[in-house]
Amino acid sequence: MRVIVAEDSVLLRAGLGRLLEDDGIEVVDAVGDAETLLRHADELGERGELPDLAIVDVRMPPTHSDEGLRAALVLRRRWPDLRILVLSQYVEERYATELIANETRGVGYLLKDRVADVGTFLEALRRVADGGTALDPEVVSQLLARSRRADPIAALTGREREVLALMAQGRSNAGIATALVVSGGAVEKHIANIFAKLGLESVANDHRRVLAVLRYIDAGPEAAS
Repeated sequence: MRVIVAEDSVLLRAGLGRLLEDDGIEVVDAVGDAETLLRHADELGERGELPDLAIVDVRMPPTHSDEGLRAALVLRRRWPDLRILVLSQYVEERYATELIANETRGVGYLLKDRVADVGTFLEALRRVADGGTALDPEVVSQLLARSRRADPIAALTGREREVLALMAQGRSNAGIATALVVSGGAVEKHIANIFAKLGLESVANDHRRVLAVLRYIDAGPEAAS
């Protein structure tokens, strides 16, 4: 296996390189920032020497925010055959979701502090290199939580979705009550819950009923399920 390592900490970069080489894995390059990672990966790829896998830290120079993960996304687009293993102390939800959502094969995201032992790490690395997936449970948990936050329609109960669907059909509260065989007060309660879950506060210039319907339409067919 041939690997390129991107880690801004000199000690961690050297230690990881030694660990991999001791296990018979060739480290073709080790860099300390995202820009160098992209440049060297492109050079290797253009020469037909693209490694099997890139190990990338999330927070790298110059801002130490999310440069590494954004670089990983670029690498996936430029070189689809390159496997990516993100190894970080943090879960960067936005770009992690994008990295995993587009293609789950040959991708991993492990948290440094939660790697139990060297053997487990090397096993995960080889699994990703072979086209598999290696995701820390904490990463999965945070990404699922982000997904739920990003899709407020999913937070509605079945009855609330029925009410919203009838609202989308132009039914009045009385019409909804008749269709669902419930009281007008129950309909008002469901609508209040819908507004709350969709984050639609009472604002003078906004028509919350229309905004709720627009959210429902934007969610597509999945909103009715």
